[in-house]
Amino acid sequence: MNRKITTGLSLFFATAILLFGTNIKAFADNSEEKILKDGKYSVEVELTGGSGKASINSPTLLYVKGEEISAEILWSSSNYDYMIVDGERYDNLAAQGEFSKFIIPITIDEKMDVIADTTAMGHPIEINYQLDFDRDSIGSTNEIPQEAAKEVIKIAVVIIVVGGILDFLLKRKRRG
Repeated sequence: MNRKITTGLSLFFATAILLFGTNIKAFADNSEEKILKDGKYSVEVELTGGSGKASINSPTLLYVKGEEISAEILWSSSNYDYMIVDGERYDNLAAQGEFSKFIIPITIDEKMDVIADTTAMGHPIEINYQLDFDRDSIGSTNEIPQEAAKEVIKIAVVIIVVGGILDFLLKRKRRG
């Protein structure tokens, strides 16, 4: 096999390993307790409280940095303008017209009380909710459809680029 083709295939496989190799185990064993490594994961979250009309995306993104754990809360409505967690206010991060989105600090395997302010009724109303994040559900971000789609796009780009390079090299070899 031609050296250039071998080099192209090596680049392809190295890139594939970099893309797929990022989803390693979420936990590091530290004696008997499991500790999350720094990174981005998916986690199942259950919402209770309120009127039952609103919902949030689950699974959702979980962020770990040191001992800080936070999650992205994406509501089924664009009418939430802030959330209160442990007495601290977190404002909506979404653009106008998009579903309300927050990144808030969380606790795992323990129901946490939060307040979300909605303007759906024409005037602001603070509603009490509980969020419950399940440690056993923590996994790869590929379990979230939007994140999995990003991986598919990365792979498609790699295949197109490597295919183009290999096609160029083969045509050049046939001419020369």
